[in-house]
Amino acid sequence: MEWNKRLILASASPRRRELLGRFGLPFEVIPARGEEHPPAGAGPEETVLSLARTKAREVAVREADPAAAYVAADTIVELDGVILGKPADAAEARAMLLALSGRTHRVWSGLCVILGDRELCESECTEVRFRPLTEAEIDAYVATGEPLDKAGAYGIQGLAALFAEGIRGDYFNVMGLPLCRLGQMLSGLGISLLG
Repeated sequence: MEWNKRLILASASPRRRELLGRFGLPFEVIPARGEEHPPAGAGPEETVLSLARTKAREVAVREADPAAAYVAADTIVELDGVILGKPADAAEARAMLLALSGRTHRVWSGLCVILGDRELCESECTEVRFRPLTEAEIDAYVATGEPLDKAGAYGIQGLAALFAEGIRGDYFNVMGLPLCRLGQMLSGLGISLLG
């Protein structure tokens, strides 16, 4: 199937929209509507791959344009094998940040790109080390509301930049869209983000 120049981001995330928008390539935002249900007992990599695949397939089926390219992603934070999703409330956000304080954790993203009958799904993992945080810093950060809609209760591109003393891997992965890997996947389907 030849690409018809229609690129669809299957995500409601403003961060993913901003990141993909950096390339000046026109795209549409059509979020997946389904509930996110990772496979029972799945590890972090399997979880993000499954969720990204489900989102991409749902939007591809709904739009029914086989010549369009569909991009979906899912991101989680993992600490010692435990998946930290979006906190339910301020208390859970505070607990997550306390757990991350002074530690190294991993941010996993799954990417799925569909074009016609071709489906590419890959994952990216980035290690992030937080400096030790004081309870006052955590409380002040949680009070901003920034952690409440983000996996692991923080946004590296926001105020939590003050917490990350080291990153090993793709910085943009921590924001939710590993651009280097996405560019390679799209290139494999004949789509260049460089124009």
